[in-house]
Amino acid sequence: MHHIEACLRPESQYAGVQSGLSAVPWPYRALPERDLDDVKLEVGFLGRRLSAPVLIGAMTGGAERAARINANLALAAQRLGIGMMLGSQRIMLERPEVAPSFQVRGVAPDILLIGNLGAAQFGLGYGVEEAGRAVREVGADALAIHVNPLQEALQAGGDTRWRGVVARLGEVVPALPFPVVLKEVGHGLDERTVRAVAGVGFAALDVAGAGGTSWARVEQLVRWGHVVSPELCELGVPTAQALRGARAAAPATPLIASGGIRSGLDAARALRLGARVVAVARPLLEPALESAEAAEAWLSTFIHDLRVALFVGGYSGVDDPALGALAELPAPVEAGRPADAAPA
Repeated sequence: MHHIEACLRPESQYAGVQSGLSAVPWPYRALPERDLDDVKLEVGFLGRRLSAPVLIGAMTGGAERAARINANLALAAQRLGIGMMLGSQRIMLERPEVAPSFQVRGVAPDILLIGNLGAAQFGLGYGVEEAGRAVREVGADALAIHVNPLQEALQAGGDTRWRGVVARLGEVVPALPFPVVLKEVGHGLDERTVRAVAGVGFAALDVAGAGGTSWARVEQLVRWGHVVSPELCELGVPTAQALRGARAAAPATPLIASGGIRSGLDAARALRLGARVVAVARPLLEPALESAEAAEAWLSTFIHDLRVALFVGGYSGVDDPALGALAELPAPVEAGRPADAAPA
């Protein structure tokens, strides 16, 4: 409950860091030589087919309002043929009475549904059994394992013991009979981490870059009612940078782009940087509190704007070979600064 209220506050968003997606160039073609309705958005992801490269990002669970939010989001996803990632299910495993707030298959039998557990918990004893329960008890198709050291360090009673987590994931993930995604929560997967988990066997990576909701800010809002360490809360890898780094470090691994994605054009730019799908969370929170119809309306506009961006960019769809060409280019160099210079 407190986290939902905190996320609704403007102070929950990054104050200075931006996603970097607005700086990604987007082409404009005055004669696109195709009809808008011919632009193909369908995409295969984690063994399922999505009508558009869009996931509803991880948000919440464990409370009455969370149950309503998840049900409304799941119903919107079912109607639109897109995927959904649940909020952290640790509370569900430890308090079975809150499990119904995560169980959305009743309204969304056909969607790609991704469960969610924290990586820190695997370092503290979680294993194949807990991962299997998280997926099985909600009828999920896959599991996301989230990494969030900054959030945990600023959370009251947060889990700050991260030694050996990579090795532990290397034991657990290959033993699971379903796809597993590694995701950040909004501070960005850095290239060094992507390289460190290269041999673990993740089916996809959610870069969850900086530029949208700062969970370091959220935790301080919940803990103290205001942000007491604003500089720490601005740490992170911007989404565009995280996408470039992950693509360089793991060129064959599908990427989810999230973190500050607020429009269909943001989504298109993320796809141009090499993402396979995008995930959106915070912009859907208020619509989901209202109704499934409100969430569906927001997502429909988002998906339409993505289609229009691809249309005027001259692309046939999300699988157009030319779309990901920008992922092969070096990141732009700031004017007046050599490419290998460190920021002051």
